[in-house]
Amino acid sequence: MRFPRASGVLLHPTSLPGPHGSGDFGAAAYHFVDWLVAAGQTLWQILPLGGIGPGNSPYMSSSAFAGNVLMIDLVELQQRGWLDEADLVPNAPFNDQRLNFGTVVPFRMQRLARAAERFAHAATPDERAEFEAFCKHHHSWLDDYALYMALSDHYHGGNWSWWDAPLAARERPAMKAALIAHAPRIAFWKFSQWCFFRQWLRVKDYANERGIEIIGDIPIFIAYESAEVWARQELFELDERGVPTVVAGVPPDAFTSDGQRWGNPLYRWSAHTKERFAWWVERIRRTFELVDVVRIDHFRGFASYWEIPASEPTAIHGRWLPGPGEALFKAIGRALGPLPIIAEDLGVITPDVHALRTKFAFPGMRILQFAFGGGSDNTYLPHNHDHDSVVYTGTHDNDTTQGWWAAASPTEQQHVRDVLATGAAEIHWDLIRCACASVADTALYPLQDVLGLGSEHRMNYPGKGEGFWEWRFSWDQVRPEHAQRLAHLCRIYRRDGTPLQ
Repeated sequence: MRFPRASGVLLHPTSLPGPHGSGDFGAAAYHFVDWLVAAGQTLWQILPLGGIGPGNSPYMSSSAFAGNVLMIDLVELQQRGWLDEADLVPNAPFNDQRLNFGTVVPFRMQRLARAAERFAHAATPDERAEFEAFCKHHHSWLDDYALYMALSDHYHGGNWSWWDAPLAARERPAMKAALIAHAPRIAFWKFSQWCFFRQWLRVKDYANERGIEIIGDIPIFIAYESAEVWARQELFELDERGVPTVVAGVPPDAFTSDGQRWGNPLYRWSAHTKERFAWWVERIRRTFELVDVVRIDHFRGFASYWEIPASEPTAIHGRWLPGPGEALFKAIGRALGPLPIIAEDLGVITPDVHALRTKFAFPGMRILQFAFGGGSDNTYLPHNHDHDSVVYTGTHDNDTTQGWWAAASPTEQQHVRDVLATGAAEIHWDLIRCACASVADTALYPLQDVLGLGSEHRMNYPGKGEGFWEWRFSWDQVRPEHAQRLAHLCRIYRRDGTPLQ
């Protein structure tokens, strides 16, 4: 699918300003949409909307379908009468520049529990009808999710294979008993998902009405400690106890001598093939209810993936195995038709990955921070871009452009000056201009680069498990010239919808 020539900004909702410790779906989300419009942008890229996992990563969610309830706007719950004004007052001041998960998570979860209890006792008939309609529409995943989360609460988190054996194995009598014993907590998790979906879809509608499309993100793998692995154990490479036998990752490369051992369970692709990829079709379908465009993370894993024995502490001792390839995307296409999908094809990409991406016309990714090492044949250099590409100055996994520039070697810095014909006095704007001028159909810029922020503002550092996913900005960092310069570049480089004459 050929994308229209456009540009946008990468910002996860948790990075938005707000009074309750983290960004959410409240007033700042709407204000950010208005700012995008003023900046001449038509795309807002976010990270996965699912709940956080180990290291607070949104790429290790407790569900492939559920949303992150920490992004629920508490003010809206108070306006509905499910919270009191006093409930909105934090126990201690929050940090406007960082998301302190240790204080934010208990604060927000306590308030959600109060709201759910108030709803249970005082909801209007219309509210109950709306809630019940939501539960019916999402029952295919919501029932298992809510029970899983209630049981996870009961067992204080951790590995579901350590639960009582009948529950881990999902034996019918144990499941029926759990539904009764944990009914209040199950209701809480369903209520929280209703609030998440209701609020986020309102934000999305507001954006769409103003010409802004949302680019979402799907991690190829899901967390072991998730509702779907527990509910559909036959679809994953698990032993008879439900324990992974092999896990996901990538082999050693120039950046990591041990490779990366992600630890996600691997798919049992033979089982997915047998059911004609129904689980994947449903996952893609549900994601497109929440966003307009989908970026699939680690796309190369569909062509071939690195299998690591679960007993191995690193990713060194693994092997490449073939993924589902064309069969998966043909099944998705038959069920859902052509879809606007971006393939994350970074790293060492073999011909089979390129062939899979181009067969289905999924644009790939080009990162300018990767462009200036090596020679003129570097595929990330702007003169080597293709139309069916999405060009970034950097992504959530990169340093900010200012931080990257500060750490770049003199040789790399000189290469930048030679290629871009710039003195690099404003390197972040130089790379934004370069991305905007590219022939790539889509250009995206992390907000940190628009604001010219340094390394301390980066969102994530791959391979480091703690201290990331915390960055937030404040509106006093955003000046009028930021929007003006972005809008000006979009007009110059025809990313404002102007057709060719």
